[in-house]
Amino acid sequence: MSSTRDSASLFRSHPPAVPENYLVAHSDGGARGNPGPAGYGVVIQDQAGHKVAALSEYLGHQTNNVAEYQGLIAALEYALAHGPKALKLISDSELLVRQIKGIYKVKNPTLQDLHARARQLIAQLEWFSIDHALREHNREADMLANAAMDKGMGRSAARQSALPVSNPGSSQEFEGIVRNGKVELLAGSLPEGTRVQLRIKR
Repeated sequence: MSSTRDSASLFRSHPPAVPENYLVAHSDGGARGNPGPAGYGVVIQDQAGHKVAALSEYLGHQTNNVAEYQGLIAALEYALAHGPKALKLISDSELLVRQIKGIYKVKNPTLQDLHARARQLIAQLEWFSIDHALREHNREADMLANAAMDKGMGRSAARQSALPVSNPGSSQEFEGIVRNGKVELLAGSLPEGTRVQLRIKR
């Protein structure tokens, strides 16, 4: 059974100094209906902010918290398999972050198993950090998670994985609708070749 003391001691075993080379993983998981059709999305970058991988998976009928943990585990497994064995994880799940840091205890039996697996992987890293971020700062991981859920549910959704916007101040929002597999704007227009990032509204 996981305990606050176990997680806290595990965290202290990793040196606090940030290494020269490390990966940054933006992770998100969700379930429609909670529990319901679930999936996770993970965007992995190097320390300079260059995207190196995008991970996503449909998980079947699960809860939000299970999906969040599966995203964390996927990021940890990627770091161990591809290196460097140093990872900073950013999640919009405050529960996950606090449980991994040992601030909250893990009482749910299913989450206890996932928490133990995550701790086992973290112990194999040379450096690990985890922080909480609001969902609006985790948009691409959220899109990947939703795309995984759509795929698992047999939906054909118009989604495009895009690099993070380098200048957020210049971004604009447009309303549109999908017809015959293409997105049609309800108002306004965009020049040919414009890179877009879509958020599906239901």
